[in-house]
Amino acid sequence: MQLTKNFVKAKNPCAGGYKWFLRDHNGQGDYQAVLDALVADGRVGDACWLLDQFGPTDAVLELDELDATALVFAGAIQVRRGVSVDTIVRAGRGISAGGGIRAGESIIAGENIASGAQIASAGNLRAGGDIAAEWGIETGARLDCAGNVRAKWDICAGQDLAVVGHLQAGQDIASQGALSAGQGIKAGGDIRAGKDIHAACGIQAAGGIRAGGHLQAGWGLIAGADIVAEGSIRAGEGVHAGGDIEAGAGHGVYAGLSVRLDAWAVCARVLARRRPAQLVSGHWAGEDA
Repeated sequence: MQLTKNFVKAKNPCAGGYKWFLRDHNGQGDYQAVLDALVADGRVGDACWLLDQFGPTDAVLELDELDATALVFAGAIQVRRGVSVDTIVRAGRGISAGGGIRAGESIIAGENIASGAQIASAGNLRAGGDIAAEWGIETGARLDCAGNVRAKWDICAGQDLAVVGHLQAGQDIASQGALSAGQGIKAGGDIRAGKDIHAACGIQAAGGIRAGGHLQAGWGLIAGADIVAEGSIRAGEGVHAGGDIEAGAGHGVYAGLSVRLDAWAVCARVLARRRPAQLVSGHWAGEDA
């Protein structure tokens, strides 16, 4: 794709970026060449803006290893070993690496992100498709995914963690902010969030589940240890805990919200070490039933 000054001006660029384009490229140039030049000149934000305006291409960048200050590529990035950038790595399409993917600021892809080891971003992590790591996933800020997120180790976010599809970790899932999934959440360890936890389907943890706000699942809640929330606990079906079930002060535990009353004994069972003091709805199936 060839960029011209009229083509770029129609997108209402900032004055500084447009002057740079006229001065350094005489108001014209190959799309990817302009992105590379912007990054080389330290104008990574302008390169990201340009990619937002003109979108992805079908180009593929194949490398043995990526070690750079930053990279903004309009197509797909495929690296046989690891990726390490000081600031931002961004692709108009997918990012895949046989090793780890690390960025000092952000990792952003228009499609899938896949790593044969760890994915670590000191800032945001965002994908327009799935995110998958053979090890763990860690972000210093937000994690946003338009598909599914899967890791064999921990998944940790320094701010909100939002997934449109399924969220699954072999170990813990932790978010300092809110935690939400458009499908289900499953962890081989604990599930923790500093704010609300919400899943459109079920939530399952081999360890405990703890929410700093409300805890809500469209289907059931299952934990091998305690289920605790500072707000209410709501489940469309049953709530099972290997430990206690405890809602916040002034809040209740609501099970069976999507189940017919005549099916509560089967589909809205509440089971824990002791009957929750705040149990409002659901069929208590514990020892004192």
